Amino acid sequence: MQIFKVGGAVRDRLLGRPVTEVDWVVVGSTAEEMQALGFRPVGADFPVFLHPKTGEEYALARTERKSGRGYGGFTFFADPRVTLEEDLIRRDLTINAMAEDEHGQLIDPYHGQQDLQARLLRHVSPAFAEDPLRVLRVARFAARYAPLGFRVAEETQALMRQLAVSGELQALTPERSWKEISRALMEPRPDVFVQVLRDCGALAELLPEVDALFGVPQPPQHHPEVDTGAHVLAVLRQCAEHDQPLTVRWACLLHDLGKGLTPPEEWPKHIAHEHKGRKPITAVNERCKVPRECAELALLVGEYHTHAHRALELRPSTLFELLQHFDIYRRPQRFEEFIAASEMDARGRLGLEQRDYPQADYLRGAADAARAVAVRPLLERGFQGAQLGEALNRERLAALKAYKQNRE
Repeated sequence: MQIFKVGGAVRDRLLGRPVTEVDWVVVGSTAEEMQALGFRPVGADFPVFLHPKTGEEYALARTERKSGRGYGGFTFFADPRVTLEEDLIRRDLTINAMAEDEHGQLIDPYHGQQDLQARLLRHVSPAFAEDPLRVLRVARFAARYAPLGFRVAEETQALMRQLAVSGELQALTPERSWKEISRALMEPRPDVFVQVLRDCGALAELLPEVDALFGVPQPPQHHPEVDTGAHVLAVLRQCAEHDQPLTVRWACLLHDLGKGLTPPEEWPKHIAHEHKGRKPITAVNERCKVPRECAELALLVGEYHTHAHRALELRPSTLFELLQHFDIYRRPQRFEEFIAASEMDARGRLGLEQRDYPQADYLRGAADAARAVAVRPLLERGFQGAQLGEALNRERLAALKAYKQNRE
């Protein structure tokens, strides 16, 4: 039995980055021997075991053969005769196909260290094109390592394009796609993830509603970058620079989908794009099986982000309705995330990235004013049931009128 450290732990050590988790490959062993040593088996697809003390993953060296469509369409073969090199060649990128032995000696049969130095994301073998999930993985790695100057190798881009047109991407389950998309959106350059997918044709397959935004113009006086797709990329970059959570980043990715439905003869105006966006945003949320908190915020941001931009001009009654839509009394965090997404939208414009966004504090103050209305005095005055709700709304509206007057 020989044990090797493999994959991301080796890659990140060579890059001088923190190593967060370690994977191991075991050569020359069997499942029975691993269990006899106290390792606990996990996963039904192939033999992976958890170390009895550290909990780290140890996988038997294995080969794989394409046997069907999609990410799961593979047959795995684990045997003591499978070599380390045979195990490594089935991996996606050369920088992920390196290993270290027990003495820390690097084993690099596919020149991963050379590609690390060249800042290249390059596939290990032509078998790359057998797994559609790798398109998303490469785009995610590009988003992670873009600040270090990494780019996708041209020959790997060609295989990604081949996968995009093959129809294999449609075989990915929503759960697997969402896992990769959500992780990629939290990388340092989520905009690079979207751009890489678009460059190889995968964005049109996976998120056609987002792909449709590229080439759609906006009024230059409001959007100096003009192109709606370019704007969305800029908004995502702002999200990363301001360390926004996944809910905000997902909402920002989808916030302008309504503009993709504007007839070209109406360009560059996008009348009622906020309302038109509800249908495509709902479609994406459902197709990707997006978690509820992400899906709900995306719909709300799509419909009301222009309300946020015009917050200082809104009538108290409109402001009151906005706060009601967000249920600020029971779900204050969702309104805070809406404000954050709206600010990222405002900052994601060419040359306006550093402009102040006073609407944020104004909206927070309005929410505080509405929340400050106490229920007890109304109860003491005898209001109950529906009458209590009506009285509470009147008091909250009055509080917002007072708030607006004081701010002016």
